[in-house]
Amino acid sequence: MSPSTETKTAMAKTVISTIGSVAAAAMVLRSVARDYLPPEFQDYLFYGFRSFINKFSTQLTMVIYESDGFRDNEIYNATELYLATRISHEIHRLKITKNPSEKKINVAMEINEEFTDVYNGVKFRWSLVSKKTPTREYYNNDDMSGSSRSDLRFLELSFHRKHKDLVLNEYLPFIINDAKTRKQEERSVKLFTIDTKTVYSGYPTVWTSVNLEHPANFDTLAMDTDIKEKVMKDLDRFIQRREYYRKVGKAWKRGYLLYGPPGTGKSSLIAAMANYLKFDIYDLELTDIKSNSDLRRLLVATANRSILVVEDIDCSVELHDRVEAEAAKSLAKEMRRRGYPEERKVTLSGFLNFIDGLWSSCGDERIIIFTTNRKDKLDPALLRPGRMDMHINMSYCTPCGFRLLASNYLGITEHGLFEQIEDLISKVEITPAEVAEQLLKDDDPDIALEGLIDFFDVKKKENEEAKAKAKEEEELAKARENEKEEGEGEEEESAANEN
Repeated sequence: MSPSTETKTAMAKTVISTIGSVAAAAMVLRSVARDYLPPEFQDYLFYGFRSFINKFSTQLTMVIYESDGFRDNEIYNATELYLATRISHEIHRLKITKNPSEKKINVAMEINEEFTDVYNGVKFRWSLVSKKTPTREYYNNDDMSGSSRSDLRFLELSFHRKHKDLVLNEYLPFIINDAKTRKQEERSVKLFTIDTKTVYSGYPTVWTSVNLEHPANFDTLAMDTDIKEKVMKDLDRFIQRREYYRKVGKAWKRGYLLYGPPGTGKSSLIAAMANYLKFDIYDLELTDIKSNSDLRRLLVATANRSILVVEDIDCSVELHDRVEAEAAKSLAKEMRRRGYPEERKVTLSGFLNFIDGLWSSCGDERIIIFTTNRKDKLDPALLRPGRMDMHINMSYCTPCGFRLLASNYLGITEHGLFEQIEDLISKVEITPAEVAEQLLKDDDPDIALEGLIDFFDVKKKENEEAKAKAKEEEELAKARENEKEEGEGEEEESAANEN
């Protein structure tokens, strides 16, 4: 062995011996500190040592706690969802959960696991940490059950300190936006209705919800293609114009009036809009509301990114006749003068104030939909732009709508009877619901379409009878009006003669 080799070997032994001695000394000092030093002094030494080491480190660690006081930390929740979609073979322990109301199994990183993510060519190391061993307290009663966790969890993000600005200005905002998009895509649309148990109980009226399982979508909706595309473009344009609405000083909302005969698909269009946007639906039944204050409380409780629906608004409350409203106001005044209790109800002015007054700005990204079978019966104040921005005529079935229904229900796009049926549709008023009902009667296209042709004869006779009856009622009402005018004229003439 050469002298140089012997020197290197001796040096290596010296280094190893020194490392061993330092390690042994560190173990002894750690044991002594643990046994004899107060916890506060131990923490002081630990943080002092870590600060000393960090001065020579190029790494920066950001700590993201699960909550900030009593509020959830948006960055923590977004990161948890983001990392769940990027879990790789590096992670050996996973947390698996599923709530009864959820359709899919949730996968997340377990405590003390680490994951390396790459963004714009830069590596970022994530780790999930808990300050304490998780312990849970369970509770159970007749109203609800659940648990509370006593540990404090947080995520640690480590990276080279030169990428600090990249993390704050690009990486974390990217994670938040990605999580929002995924939550919106995966969320279940809910249908809210007024809890009728609270209407007459003396307690404040509140909403109650169920999952909206309506399968309607624009692909299967029996409407003319041009109208569907117009509605979809209008919805897309609306949700992309947040800054525009702020710039012009308008509340971020949009109003739609759906009008047409019963059975033309108004409810299906509402469900398709909700499924398309992933917006919750609030079904507002005005007859269940006792006063303007109750209405205000309900509307303030609606969430952003939602659709407020008032179906058959011409039948819900007497909002269409201002003369009747003035008469009711005079009657209420007289009842107050006589000492009778005043009947509280929703008024036209109160309702319109919630549609586009000051209260309409209490929320963002709202859609308001009115439906009616008789557009001519509505008060013009309800229909002006700013309240109902887009009027959609839900007409009787068209040839285009029929072909879509035939494709949906019978799985066919062409048939020898199509031309005859389309000719009948142009002559006889028939709703998409009635066409769908006939197509449901048999799976055989020949039998189903022949049955539909026979139904046109029945429908034609019903339409003729309905028109004749409507004409008769109109003539009768006109005759009564003439008699009333003649009677009033005779009374005025008699009064003039007496004078």
